[in-house]
Amino acid sequence: MLDEGQRHGRAVTNLALQKLLYFAHALFLIERKRPLVSGYFEAWEFGPVHPAVYQSFKGARDTVITFRAQHRNLVTGVLAEIATPEDPLVKQHISRIMAQYGGLTPGQLVGISHAKGAPWHFVVDKSRTRLAFGLRIGNDVIATRFKFHKVALGAANAIGEPGEDTPPA
Repeated sequence: MLDEGQRHGRAVTNLALQKLLYFAHALFLIERKRPLVSGYFEAWEFGPVHPAVYQSFKGARDTVITFRAQHRNLVTGVLAEIATPEDPLVKQHISRIMAQYGGLTPGQLVGISHAKGAPWHFVVDKSRTRLAFGLRIGNDVIATRFKFHKVALGAANAIGEPGEDTPPA
């Protein structure tokens, strides 16, 4: 997502990355019937967040991400950059998501992710009435409820834009 953002001339913060990754994952799940990313998303204050990805980029705080995620080799202990996907379908999908959503402000992305009836709203609403462990947004919920996202955008308003999402207390 970050490399594609660079190609599109888009500056990507962790907050924006989380929403873009969520939209990419959801649409890939619906269109290809398989997840784009492993792991899971959770419902945080400013929308869906992939906790492992958040941890990788939380050092950027609310600024543009200028580094890439790394993993540690368990045998050698050496840190190395995580390879980008080579699958042409995945690359094409990510490019399409960046073209469609990459120009939106973080606040606009958050607004879309909070759509009534959509996965984030469904999980948060459910947690008010019964127990919801960790407020995880499962792939089954994403696949069945993503259709409730509606895109109605006005002029971008930088005032009041959220800067960073943090783990729930």
